[in-house]
Parts: sequence; structure tokens; C-alpha cells
Amino acid sequence: MTDTEKNKGDMASLSDVISITYLTKENAVFKHEGDFLSLDVTLPETTSPSGEIEGGQKYYERIYLHRSFPYDHPYKFISVLDHDNVEIGLISDIDDFDGEVHDMLKAEIDRKYYAPVITKILSVKERYGYSYWEVIADDLKVSFAVRDTYRSIIRVTQTHIFIKDSDANRYEIKDTEALDRKSYKKIELYL
Repeated sequence: MTDTEKNKGDMASLSDVISITYLTKENAVFKHEGDFLSLDVTLPETTSPSGEIEGGQKYYERIYLHRSFPYDHPYKFISVLDHDNVEIGLISDIDDFDGEVHDMLKAEIDRKYYAPVITKILSVKERYGYSYWEVIADDLKVSFAVRDTYRSIIRVTQTHIFIKDSDANRYEIKDTEALDRKSYKKIELYL
């Protein structure tokens, strides 16, 4: 067996295991049910390993949206999960949805991934493996603690960063070079 034939065999077995259902405006209807998103979807019919036929019309009372690539593609490749964290399908781009549904999906993603924007750093002090930050974020004075500061700073570009605090909250600095000189000096060591 040649390597090419072997790779084709591996790909065929991989496609038996992995199947992605894309959610589009043709097969999915997203709605607000109170404070939560719900989904009415037509899933393709498949046969489970036990021989049962799965798929067809399904209703999910509560769903969750999860970014697959949170920093590179914030509104593309959105995984839609049920209440048990099982993937229902994937939205390849929320721009594929129109008007009210597009706005509803975008608002839900923005709410889940909300990150206050830091515009000024008042102080950063280190103690016992933590750094304690006092900043101005979204025009408010905010304090938070960061464990393992070097690993908790996520660099999106050379100057765009996210900081993840010890409670898993995210803070964003859109441009480190746009910070005032005193603020930049306080974080320069970590960059």
C-alpha cells in the first residue's frame, strides 16, 4: 500500500468519526426565549453506532455560543452548544444571518466575551506569585489579581493584548503603544 492510499484510508476513517453540521439561515431559527437563546434546527439524518436514526427537526430550549478562534475570528466559526455542552453545529460566519438574528447572535457573543478596555494603568504590584493591578477600564477604576502574569497575557498582535485575571475575567489593551508613558512603563516588563 502506498502512502497516498494509506492517507486516503485515514481520511475516510476520520470523516466517519467527525461530522460537522453547519447552521445556516436555511436550517436554523434562533430566537430569544426570555433571557436565553433557543434554537429550532433541521439536522441531517444519520445513523448512530447503535443503528438508531438521528437527526430531523430538533428544538433546543437553551443554547450557548462559543468562539472557536476568539482572537483571530471573533464572529466566525461559532460553535453552538446545548445545555450539556454537546455541539449542535457550527455557524461559519454570523454575517450569513440577516438583520435581527445577526444582531441577536452578535450581542450574545459580545456579552459572553465582554472584556473591559484598559486605558490607563495606575499600579501593578507583585506579591507571592500574583500581580495586583489597579487600572482604569471602560472609564471605571478596577482592581484585579493575576496569577503567573507572563502566561496570563495573551498577545493578539504586537501591541494588542488581553490579560486574564485569576477569576478568568478578561481585560483588553487595544494598543499598548497608545498608553501614556507611565502606564506603559508599569507593564513593559511583562511585554
